[in-house]
Amino acid sequence: MQKRLGWKGAAVSLLVGLGLVTSATAGENLKDVMKRRGLNQKDLLAAAKTYVPTGKRDEFIAFSSAGQWGGVIVYGIPSMRILKYISVFQAESWQGYGYDDESKRILFGEGQRKEGATITWGDTHHPALSETNGDYDGRWMFINDKANPRIAVIDLHDFETKQIVVNPHFKSEHGGAFVSTNTDYIIETAQYPAPFEAEYVPLEQFNERYRGGITYWSFDKKAGRINKSKSFSVELPPYTQDISDFGKKASEGWSFTNSFCSERYTGGFEDGRPPFEAGCSANDTDMLHVINWKKATKLFKAGKAKMVNGMAMLSMKTMVENNALFLIPEPKSPHGVDVTPDGKHIIVSGKLDTHVSVYSFEKIQKAIKSGNFAGKDDYGIPIIDMKVALHGQLSVGLGPLHTQMGSGDGEVFTSLYVDSMVARWNYKTLKILDKVPVSYNIGHLMTMHGDTVNPRGKYLVALNKLAIDRFNPVGPLHPQNHQLIDINNSKMNVLYDMPIPLGEPHLAVAIDAKLLKPHVRYRLGTDSRTGKRSKFRTRPGREETIRTCDTSGHCTVEVFGTLIRSHINPEKIEATVGDTVIIHLTNLERAQDETHGFTVDLMNVHASVEPGKTASVTFTADREGVFPYYCTEFCSALHLEMEGYLLIKPKGAGKTFASTKELTPEEQVKFKKSYEGKLKTIAGTNDVINSVVKAITEMGYAKDPRTKALMDDALDQLKKIPGVEAKMKAAVQKQDWKNAADWAEMIWQYQVKTADIGLRIKMILEEKAKQ
Repeated sequence: MQKRLGWKGAAVSLLVGLGLVTSATAGENLKDVMKRRGLNQKDLLAAAKTYVPTGKRDEFIAFSSAGQWGGVIVYGIPSMRILKYISVFQAESWQGYGYDDESKRILFGEGQRKEGATITWGDTHHPALSETNGDYDGRWMFINDKANPRIAVIDLHDFETKQIVVNPHFKSEHGGAFVSTNTDYIIETAQYPAPFEAEYVPLEQFNERYRGGITYWSFDKKAGRINKSKSFSVELPPYTQDISDFGKKASEGWSFTNSFCSERYTGGFEDGRPPFEAGCSANDTDMLHVINWKKATKLFKAGKAKMVNGMAMLSMKTMVENNALFLIPEPKSPHGVDVTPDGKHIIVSGKLDTHVSVYSFEKIQKAIKSGNFAGKDDYGIPIIDMKVALHGQLSVGLGPLHTQMGSGDGEVFTSLYVDSMVARWNYKTLKILDKVPVSYNIGHLMTMHGDTVNPRGKYLVALNKLAIDRFNPVGPLHPQNHQLIDINNSKMNVLYDMPIPLGEPHLAVAIDAKLLKPHVRYRLGTDSRTGKRSKFRTRPGREETIRTCDTSGHCTVEVFGTLIRSHINPEKIEATVGDTVIIHLTNLERAQDETHGFTVDLMNVHASVEPGKTASVTFTADREGVFPYYCTEFCSALHLEMEGYLLIKPKGAGKTFASTKELTPEEQVKFKKSYEGKLKTIAGTNDVINSVVKAITEMGYAKDPRTKALMDDALDQLKKIPGVEAKMKAAVQKQDWKNAADWAEMIWQYQVKTADIGLRIKMILEEKAKQ
């Protein structure tokens, strides 16, 4: 077994004292491999720490934003193997997202801003996992679109986007998504201040008419959807709001939001003044927003909000009058606010300050209760004196950005963008513990469950903005680099460089893999985007094509079809130029991983139809011709035969009929011989099936849910044989030897699929026995 593991597996054996083992290359040992590859003991140790053997699984699953690609990247830790791309704000053909009717309703329906433009891309930044009692529960993920203020809901039962909500108040945002400790609310904050009204307002009215804000999206856990009617925003000054965090435990019921450009500077070169980067960083401090969100929800429910653009908003005046909104000065141009696991401290870094500042929630509350304020800002919001609120400050290095929690008492990790390092320090004692260089210019960083009440430690991932010389050159546009760092010991060590080839990954979150319980198939006929049974689901034997015309003469061809290895039913669809064609397809498979795809030549549609799923595509038959359609997912040995034809007739053409041709006596003899040969093949294959069934029964297939499900699928294939056999016998009665031979071939195909599944079951059980 070790021979199959390659040099990484051999390294593991060496490092646990088992000595040298032979590699897959005959006559070559580990020392030879080390010499040939230029490897040292440090490389072997890193390999041993990251290697996940063939057939084994990762301990943690990471979800990373994919920046301007608009989706999410899923990978395993410690292997750093990419497992999936989740489409969110962008059409993506492989998964049919934006190409089938169900996903179009999300992406191009509810997920569109209402100013008239169609948005076809997004800029994902901050994924957040749903929580129960402050720790991840593995049920949902939320992520924002910075470019077009939106929040998406992703269901982790099938890793699909289920909902996109558009923020009606903001023109841009960065501070989303962040969830409360029981996933009651999701935070999204405005970034660049703008008028709430969709009208021209000159920059000279910036202070009076431009505003920032924070939205609290209400999440219905039973429905698994954001409830817009129960959501509200809080009006904030025209500071540039940024990243947020919800309080937890001691600070439960409060939230904290950074800001920068509290100078309210408006530029720029055109007027002979310094640019934004100078004017927005002139002050030594910016403002941390401290919000009693529990009180804000009560104000909203009490009717204290006003409707702005069709959604509730609490004014600054209402929030201040009810002691629900406060400000604290924070380090210059901050870019992260993080609440500690016990909720007693809030950690803020300033990009242009070497310090991290640790605020005491207890001190903040004392200042609020005693009215000990340093004054008010220009909008009447009370300002708590920074010195009064601080637990302390620590100079950690150049360009501190974001902080994640470790599993040790008071242990935290902060990214240092300018230094290209990660600092490990203790927020209680305010002491540096360790630093490690990264490559290069780290932005966010991630520890396992690092923003929950129960950080797991073990690994840290540095999300570096630049890769420069770390990978093979691929042109001027480089990948970015996620570096895996071992934090198990007192000294941190970089283990692995992972190129990220999509967009600009911004933040990632990682969850214990055991908490994820995804489906392996849908209940037959499920609309995966709603999670409910589709009204278009089709059972085997009930496939049909219906053409209807309205009073204006416009006609619709509606197909209720099925997919199963290895045929699409129907295999022929007829339409007339000008018809609307709607094709509903149900995947009848029950076997795990038996996805089918569907596309039609020139019609720009594609559906990815996983086992049990029903998906639809709609298009206009805008030209006459012959248009093949086929399964796009390689699903079986006869995948290429899984095809059909869309025939679009010109207007006025009559119904077409299949031509029949009399077979010659010679052809009859040939097909009869073919039929008789197939009967022998069927009998032989049946013997094979019986032997495989006997073997896997003795191996206890029914005790393993995976193999039990596969056996169900195998039986489904066998159950199709009696109906086909009856058609074969009817053809024999008529001495229609061609059809008899074809039906016999169909029986054998079902047998082949059955045998294929049985052998797969046997392989799984054998591998399990070895382990």
